[in-house]
Amino acid sequence: MKEKTTPPIVSIIGNSGSGKTTFIERLIPEIKRRGLKVGTIKHDVHGFEMDKPGKDTWRHKQAGASVTVISSPYQVGVVIDVDHDHRPEELLPFLTGMDLILTEGYKRGDKPKLEIFRSAISKEPLCKNDKNLMALVSDEEIDIGVPRFSSKEIDKVTDLLITYFNLAPTQKAK
Repeated sequence: MKEKTTPPIVSIIGNSGSGKTTFIERLIPEIKRRGLKVGTIKHDVHGFEMDKPGKDTWRHKQAGASVTVISSPYQVGVVIDVDHDHRPEELLPFLTGMDLILTEGYKRGDKPKLEIFRSAISKEPLCKNDKNLMALVSDEEIDIGVPRFSSKEIDKVTDLLITYFNLAPTQKAK
C-alpha cells in the first residue's frame, strides 16, 4: 500500500494565449491513463465568479454568505471568502487523495514549473532564468538549459513528471 504524502505541485505557466489550458486538457487524461489521480488549481489574479448571476448560489453569495456550497450526486462546488491570495499548498486540504496537483498560473511561485512558450505571444520564455523551471513546452527550437518538449509530446511530459516526482499509481488505469 502506498503511503499517503502531500502530493507534488507543478505549475503550468506561460503568457496569456500561450495554450496553458489546452495543454492541461491534454495532459490530464494521459496522467490518469497511467493510473494517477490528478487535481488542478486555476490561479486567477483578476477574481472570478463560479456561478452565473441569478442562479441560487450566486444569489446566496450576493446576499452576504461567507461560504456557499453547491452539492449534487456527482460534484461539489465551494465558494469561500478569503483574506489573501492563497498559495497552492494552502489549498491542498481541498485536494485530498491526489497523486499530483497541476496549477495553471502561479508563475512567480516557488513550485516546479512547466512553461508553455509560443514566440507569437512573447519574445522569450518567462522563466528562462528561473531555478524552478523543469521543462519548456514549445514547438520552436529553443534551448534555455532545461528539457524541451513539443506540445504534442504529452506522453514524454508525463514520463518526466512521473520520474521527477517519483510517482506510483494509486488506482488502476482507466
